[in-house]
Amino acid sequence: MRFLSATAISRFRSSASSNHLVGFLRSSSSAAAAASTATDAFLSHPASSYGGGGDGKQRWRLFSLPRVLLPIALAASASFLSLDLRHSYALCDPLLDQQYGGMERTEICKEIPKVFFDELRNILQDGMTVDYDERYFHGKPQNSFHKSVNVPDVVVYPRSQDDVQKIIIACNKYKVPIVPYGGATSIEGHTLAPNGGVCIDMSMMKNIKALHIEDMDVVVEPGIGWMELNEYLKPYGLFFPLDPGPGATIGGMCATRCSGSLAVRYGTMRDNVINLQVVLGNGDVVKTAARARKSAAGYDLTRLMIGSEGTLGVITEVTLRLQKLPQHSVVAMCNFPTIKEAADVAIATMLSGIQVSRVELLDEVMMQAINIANGKKLPEVPTLMFEFIGTEAYAREQTLIVQKIVSEHNGSDFVFVEDPDAKTELWKIRKEALWACFAMAPNFEAMITDVCVPLSKLADCISKSKLILDESPLLCTVIAHAGDGNFHTLVLFDPEQEEQKREAERLNHFMVHTALSMEGTCTGEHGVGTGKMKYLEEELGMGALMTMKRIKTVLDPNSIMNPGKIIPPHVCI
Repeated sequence: MRFLSATAISRFRSSASSNHLVGFLRSSSSAAAAASTATDAFLSHPASSYGGGGDGKQRWRLFSLPRVLLPIALAASASFLSLDLRHSYALCDPLLDQQYGGMERTEICKEIPKVFFDELRNILQDGMTVDYDERYFHGKPQNSFHKSVNVPDVVVYPRSQDDVQKIIIACNKYKVPIVPYGGATSIEGHTLAPNGGVCIDMSMMKNIKALHIEDMDVVVEPGIGWMELNEYLKPYGLFFPLDPGPGATIGGMCATRCSGSLAVRYGTMRDNVINLQVVLGNGDVVKTAARARKSAAGYDLTRLMIGSEGTLGVITEVTLRLQKLPQHSVVAMCNFPTIKEAADVAIATMLSGIQVSRVELLDEVMMQAINIANGKKLPEVPTLMFEFIGTEAYAREQTLIVQKIVSEHNGSDFVFVEDPDAKTELWKIRKEALWACFAMAPNFEAMITDVCVPLSKLADCISKSKLILDESPLLCTVIAHAGDGNFHTLVLFDPEQEEQKREAERLNHFMVHTALSMEGTCTGEHGVGTGKMKYLEEELGMGALMTMKRIKTVLDPNSIMNPGKIIPPHVCI
């Protein structure tokens, strides 16, 4: 009973920011007068098909009612909201969450019965915690612009697929939300718990179950990190070629369909996963494919699950395609007067047919940050970094061809290294770019966002975005996986200054719409989560969103699997 009291208190605190709306409607001397005032407020804002405009301004969804009927409808809603919401059977009230994808989300959460926690304890013994600090840590992803007022009610640490299955069966029985949790390196709000519920931390499931050297594949549990895996594989002359941020785990990489700097040569996560085992929302365990490298048998369930962000099931086993470690590599760096010329060289390199393994672009602000953080004296101008792999002769031949391309596009200071330590030192510059940015503004937070466009549009998209970024009073840097049209922006802002938060959102909004206008995507590798939901209708169309909703409804009828992610709340079937 003591635990339930603590839960009730935390629920009261977490819903405080939504209580002002209920309080306003309750305290009005006349519901009709309140509704009339609200009507005028509604009509003073531009109509929008859904809330949460990226320009930071509050927008409201308008219903197709004549003006004279709106006060009546709102008065009725005021009466509804004045009821005791604790006894609502819905996990959250959509009337209180018209806005999404911003800094905070507040939900009316259903109180979880004590018997549910007893069942979890019988399944996991000591593999669960209701400690507030631990729940708060799991509910507030680091380096993510997106926040949620609520945190999970409990964090669980399964050790096997059987544990995961039992947890999900219990959650489905009591209709308790589930948020899968990997390395917590995602930045679009994937691991937020706006509805509370159970956070399933997969960090205890990190075994390497089988390595097939001759087949060049490995079977792993989802909690293992890609860096740990590559340390294990190195003595066998093999590696897993995706390289997102340090700390990312294989399960989370599958869930967000991540990639990294090596995607230009080896593809994204969807190209490097052979099969999965997944526990669905009703507790069923599904094997998505065989271990053969290709198959034409049935629907491609593997690709359906990759990128589903935990909204369709929890991944418990992954079979990965591996690659041979390169025989030889060369790392090169060069400078340009403008970011457009740097992007043009990246495009020209890809069109030349050279199979580079990496093409990374860093703008002049990023180079300044690197100098400050690392005590270096690199030219503070747009910079390209390349990696060429193969035999020693082939790698050097590619390097010389690219050096010629660079010279034809006003490039300068072309240098390349082959010594292992020198190569590590150069790539360290790129890998530590985020921390270098924070070193420029230690007490600031970051809006980290990405878009991707067709390769031919990259130079134009980056140039247009840079014009707006450079005009902003905020500190903004650009990093691009320039070989596949994907670029990232880091916008630093003071979290205490509301206008700076809104400016960061405005810049993100501009970048996304610039990319969409060029037949690009709102996210090349970060995923949707809560942060990019509001752009999916424009990018994919309502038909695609309704198809996603139908799939989710079939596989997760009680909507317990990472609710509030990917599919916008206004999509109905």
